[in-house]
Amino acid sequence: MSIPFEPILFGYKINLHLILEYLAFFIGFRYYLYLRKRVVDNITTQNRLSIILGAILGAFLGSRIFGFLENPVIPKNILDGLQLWNTKTIMGGLFGGLLGVEFAKKIINEKQSSGDLFVFPIILGIFIGRIGCFLSGIKEFTYGKETSFFLGMNLGDGLKRHPLALYELFFLFLLFVFLWRLKRMQLKEGMLFQYFMILYFTFRFFIEFLKPNIFYFLGLSTIQSLCVICLIYYYKTILNFFNYAR
Repeated sequence: MSIPFEPILFGYKINLHLILEYLAFFIGFRYYLYLRKRVVDNITTQNRLSIILGAILGAFLGSRIFGFLENPVIPKNILDGLQLWNTKTIMGGLFGGLLGVEFAKKIINEKQSSGDLFVFPIILGIFIGRIGCFLSGIKEFTYGKETSFFLGMNLGDGLKRHPLALYELFFLFLLFVFLWRLKRMQLKEGMLFQYFMILYFTFRFFIEFLKPNIFYFLGLSTIQSLCVICLIYYYKTILNFFNYAR
């Protein structure tokens, strides 16, 4: 199998990345519904729907805004503008979704933490989506810099590069197992989601050093800057964790 992997079916080239992206949303949401049926949800169905709507809107805007900021260029025509609007990043989606949820909860005056139920469906969805990113090779900006490292792969341009999507798949598997075990420790409500965000954004901060970014602000890529913002947002949880560990 060569990368990018683009199978032909009935004479048409199949966009596996797009298919897996939609599949990630579908399976992730079905998994969320499966988990919700098996726990006592202290948030009413109406408020939960409002929170989900806030998450969707926030994720949509955040993914597009930070996708644009990864390589900000002024579109020259309508077609370029539409293509630019289609540029997105999961990091902006996660942080935008977080802000969307908090804004929705303010509107409906919901005080209960709402993120824990989303943790494992989100990880599963990202995992499925990253398979599509890997199969797309250099057609998706999830590839790494050139390397002589033994894990380097030809992702479609004849050069050995860090397969960042594969690195992330491995990390997501470990993260899922770790948080699943952590869930059994009767954590305070909302802590599971906070640990997920802290660990995932920390991982993405460091993995960005292996990515051939072209736009930097204060020596950091756009995604790294967003990671720093997210970690500052959760600074109390991080401090409490280190105080507890000490």
